Amino acid sequence: MTLLEVSSLNKRFGGLMAVSDVNFSIQSGELLSIIGPNGAGKTTLFNLLTGIYRPTSGGIHFNGSDITGCKPYQAARYGIGRTFQRTTIFRKETVLDNLVIGQSLHMKTGVWGSVLKTSAARWEEQQIREKAREILSFVGLTGSEDKTAGNLTEEAQKRLSIAMVLVAKPKLLLLDEPTGGVNLEEIGGLIELVKKVQESGVTICLIEHKMRMVMSISDRIIVLNYGKKIAEGTPNEVASNGEVIKAYLGERRVA
Repeated sequence: MTLLEVSSLNKRFGGLMAVSDVNFSIQSGELLSIIGPNGAGKTTLFNLLTGIYRPTSGGIHFNGSDITGCKPYQAARYGIGRTFQRTTIFRKETVLDNLVIGQSLHMKTGVWGSVLKTSAARWEEQQIREKAREILSFVGLTGSEDKTAGNLTEEAQKRLSIAMVLVAKPKLLLLDEPTGGVNLEEIGGLIELVKKVQESGVTICLIEHKMRMVMSISDRIIVLNYGKKIAEGTPNEVASNGEVIKAYLGERRVA
């Protein structure tokens, strides 16, 4: 089943066409990677999908609904979750509270119920904390609940940022360079986590520069260059595409 459909998508910033006539789809349950040189339009594309930018033209349909030009909170409600290239967490809060804070905004008992500590609010907060602990266990952060988030290793912070998205139960998870800034020895663990998330039933779209990772976990790959899609296919098809090699991969395609 097609979960996301992008049609003739364009984004212009003044005289710069950052995304130019891009078409692609994502099937439910797959892992699609988007690669390309710096400035190819990858993060701009994510910003269009999540409502941070409004398209100049073109359409975005998600799970049967037209979400073109929707706001970020609306994209989240539809079921699109997203991490950022620069790890975004509440650095001064505990690991557990990072997950609880986001969920508390959606408490059914409301703000006053939380302030007055009604029995319903206390019960709901307990449920939120239990769910947060389950997610932390899933991403491999059991035992870190009471640690200050800013004191975690970069790899653990990446896991936490993924957990903060998963707690909202997204249908589609957009990962913007999930291994960026992580030591080579720790990358394998994050790759396993991404696979685990996919196996749990979450569809994934990934931006990543580490080609060994991309080639090993992707079902399909899209290649952007100067805002245009220049190739799409399986890892083997993309790795052997002459235009892709010339534009981006070169001899580094297995590096």
